[in-house]
Amino acid sequence: MYNKQFKYPDTKAFEFVTTTLKQKGVDLRELAKDAYDLQKEFIPALTVDECYAALVDVLHKRELLNNAMVALELDRLAEAGEIREPLLSIIRNDAGVFGVDEALALQISNIYGTIGATNFGYLDRVKSGIIKQYDTDEQHVNTFIDDLLGAIVAAVCGKIAHHYA
Repeated sequence: MYNKQFKYPDTKAFEFVTTTLKQKGVDLRELAKDAYDLQKEFIPALTVDECYAALVDVLHKRELLNNAMVALELDRLAEAGEIREPLLSIIRNDAGVFGVDEALALQISNIYGTIGATNFGYLDRVKSGIIKQYDTDEQHVNTFIDDLLGAIVAAVCGKIAHHYA
């Protein structure tokens, strides 16, 4: 039921996402560096600090926060075995035809249009840097976080590209 009295908890959502990422070992500066590496060819004057500032802005977008909270929580629930079968096995095994992880990530990268979406597609394919670290970690359920990180980097790239357009 829709509750008109409910005040959306933007600050709490931001804290949830950033705290959870930190608990999972994600260094936000590393994400900014990944965005820098993708954009420096097109914007030679770009700095990692500028990418970090864009990252912080992107992390305050409600659309990103909503999808990130769902993604992070689904990984956590699957790792704890708190999801019913067959969904639990699908998430734990990062089934290639599942696609929900990419769908959530695409919603994030699409905040910044085609540039965000194409950068996400590239990052999802090459799985470099911190994204690869989570994609290849066999000790934890990371079905959603690797795509989430790629989407965040892609969104930062889109924001930067729009700024310099």
